[in-house]
Amino acid sequence: MAEHAIMQQPEEAPRLQMRGIQKSFGATRALIGVDFDVHAREVHALVGENGAGKSTLMKILSGAHQPDAGNMALNGQPYLPRNPLDARKQGLGMIYQELTLALHLSVEENILLGVEPRVMGFVKRAEMRQRSVAALQQLQHAEIDPSIKVHDLSVGERQLVEIARFLAVGCQVLVFDEPTSSLSHRDIERLFEIIRRLKSQGMSIIYISHFLEEVEQIADRITVLRDGAVAGTLKRNQADRAEVVRLMVGREVDALYPHGQHQRGELILDIRNASGEVKPNDASLQLHRGEVLGICGLVGAGRTELLRAIFGLDAVRSGDIKVGVYSGASSPVQRWQQGVGMLSENRKEEGLALNLTITDNMTMTNLQDFGPSRLVLPKNQSAAASKWIDHLDIRCSSPDQKVGDLSGGNQQKVALARLLQHDVDVLLLDEPTKGVDVAAKARIYQMIDQLAQGDNGRASKAILIVSSYLPELLGVCDRIAVMADGRLGESRPVEEWDEHSLMLTATAKE
Repeated sequence: MAEHAIMQQPEEAPRLQMRGIQKSFGATRALIGVDFDVHAREVHALVGENGAGKSTLMKILSGAHQPDAGNMALNGQPYLPRNPLDARKQGLGMIYQELTLALHLSVEENILLGVEPRVMGFVKRAEMRQRSVAALQQLQHAEIDPSIKVHDLSVGERQLVEIARFLAVGCQVLVFDEPTSSLSHRDIERLFEIIRRLKSQGMSIIYISHFLEEVEQIADRITVLRDGAVAGTLKRNQADRAEVVRLMVGREVDALYPHGQHQRGELILDIRNASGEVKPNDASLQLHRGEVLGICGLVGAGRTELLRAIFGLDAVRSGDIKVGVYSGASSPVQRWQQGVGMLSENRKEEGLALNLTITDNMTMTNLQDFGPSRLVLPKNQSAAASKWIDHLDIRCSSPDQKVGDLSGGNQQKVALARLLQHDVDVLLLDEPTKGVDVAAKARIYQMIDQLAQGDNGRASKAILIVSSYLPELLGVCDRIAVMADGRLGESRPVEEWDEHSLMLTATAKE
């Protein structure tokens, strides 16, 4: 009887390979011999702390940076794009957190921007329309009119146009860099459906996110970067969340959501039937010292508008907002004086002065304590900033470093430090961990818990937090209220909520 040898099928070669990638900026080694690859029909997640090297690695992949050493291959051929447009033409697309669309142009003009089909210098409009429609059909969203201006689309629809840009030119590798940070829950679900569909069509997907729940849901493999090097690569069925976090930070992380004893104290923020120009609509809430109150809701529900109205950034057309003994309309400057500080969701445009130093950003709202007779002594300013740099573990070269040069997570810590330096009694936190890695989130949650309890001999604070991240609200808050279509529901103890009930209430018609 003939013997039948059982041959093991060779593993399919990766579609994209990066080997020994190195990159330095002056004395800073951003990448140290990084190996990374992704196969066809695979979603490979890349995670790590802010500053771990993810952005630098992807900039090299997209042609925005050139590596100092190492090599790359795409479909078995050497790959070294000169710039992002060259990378796109070779088959790689980058979809960033902040979309790169021209809002004043049409959908079809955006889809083929830079690679328009031409004959004798004239754009072939019919072919442009045909290729745009084909790309949208591949995403199963042919209902989007190619002739409509992009500024008339929703955020979710704009992201579809961004993806279609790369499908229209035949890209085989798509990189999604923090794609869900500005999306509603429904848009996130739709995005995941699209990623799974693209994967089934043979695409290779690189997925970057700070939300480990998303990574666990969508990825086939997870690679962790730490300090510019690969800390480990895990298959999804091996990827215990605690192990992923340990690889990210290089140590065990205690409970992500610390929650000590919060002693509810005096009423410090009392809002009665407050309405803005559009939103909020007849909102009421009471916030006491020693508690954390969360506001849940979909994007556009009016959560940010509520915080802006409280802080005096938006007008209040009816109702009353009382802070301690102060009642009535107030400007942001007056709110600072009354002991209210706000952390904006948009830290780059509203929360920080990126061209100023860490010291200036931390101290600019209150300069009275840095010298005699209204003088400001730089050494006293710097000493105050250094204290918060140590306390919040802000990664920087010195207090004199410009905030714009920091990673997103460290920028967020600087914005929080300003509220702490000012020693406000009420903290209005709008998406406080947006774009922040797991280790930085843990530090921010610890800070929130300490402030609610009373920290370093100081009185306990009152904290109002808006977040789209439901585990965050359930983990740090004492009470949660849900906002829908500008209306704020009654707050309930956190024990009475779960993710399902929060989302059900946030999406209810009434």
